[in-house]
Amino acid sequence: MPKRGNSKQSMELEERILGLVKLGEFLNDIGQENSQKNPIVETAQLHNGWFTEDNILFAIRQWAQALTRENIEKWLQPYSFSKTENKTVAIIMAGNIPLVGFHDFISVLVSGHTALVKLSSNDKILLPYFAKKLVEFESGFSEKIQFSEEKLTGFDAVIATGSNNTALHFEHYFGKYPNIIRKNRNSVAILSGEETPAQLEALAGDIFRYFGLGCRNVSKLYLPEGYDFDPFFNGMFTWKEIINNDKYINNYDYNKAVYLMSNINLLDNEFMLLKEDSNFSSPISVVFYEFYRDRNHLENVLKEKEEKIQCIVSNNEAENHVTFGKTQSPALWDYADGVDTLQFLLNL
Repeated sequence: MPKRGNSKQSMELEERILGLVKLGEFLNDIGQENSQKNPIVETAQLHNGWFTEDNILFAIRQWAQALTRENIEKWLQPYSFSKTENKTVAIIMAGNIPLVGFHDFISVLVSGHTALVKLSSNDKILLPYFAKKLVEFESGFSEKIQFSEEKLTGFDAVIATGSNNTALHFEHYFGKYPNIIRKNRNSVAILSGEETPAQLEALAGDIFRYFGLGCRNVSKLYLPEGYDFDPFFNGMFTWKEIINNDKYINNYDYNKAVYLMSNINLLDNEFMLLKEDSNFSSPISVVFYEFYRDRNHLENVLKEKEEKIQCIVSNNEAENHVTFGKTQSPALWDYADGVDTLQFLLNL
């Protein structure tokens, strides 16, 4: 049963920060491409065929870069940590990409609360391993981290991530608690036709990293009328080896067959499919696209649909826009769905 009230062993904010900094240094060691292969990477890869070594190491490197003292202090600077009461926060994690719930996990810990974690069956290896390391670096975390495979009880607040369908169940079961409940979101890219080859190659990473399974993956393109697809496909070519993954090629072959049997027009470069479609959420190996005439009108349309969009890739430095190649490298202060997780936790 999770503990409530003040922890027997109170951790100061500086201790919590130091633990995360040490974890970041440890992640950096693992993430180095020339380092000795870590058994935990191989174990996670065997557990989930979508978690390739390359993708696991990429995720680890992104967190290593985020968890520097400079970044952590910049993240925490706007907040007040004067409250000391420890609450237990249940975190129900998704498992679509490696360490997808890691930000929620460290947010709960750095806020001084206890994390009660229910892992996805698809991602059960990495977080417990790194949580154990975190306790080794700062022993005070030992009372702040709990994993449960049973029905969650004894918590004060909930952070849950899932599909639109699971979100309905989350709202039913956890609606009476302070909560953050996340649903399906997708990311889009707005192209002008003037992108450089380097920008289009970077966009390929936004599309193909994690096989497109993340909410920050670009699944929809907005293109100016008369767009020339040749430069786009040239940029995508840097990821051509993705077709050698058995799980990916099975999805590519299946989706291609379904569309062709339905006489749907496709653009196909033999490892990805482009389909003209007004929806946001495309199947694996497929990217939807839609033409636009007026950029300002498009921006207004996307504003009206912002609850379905995680981020927008473009050359525009507006709010919620990110540059090409950066969707999978969010900063600590880039909150999912635009909801300030840390402020939510500090207000409990």
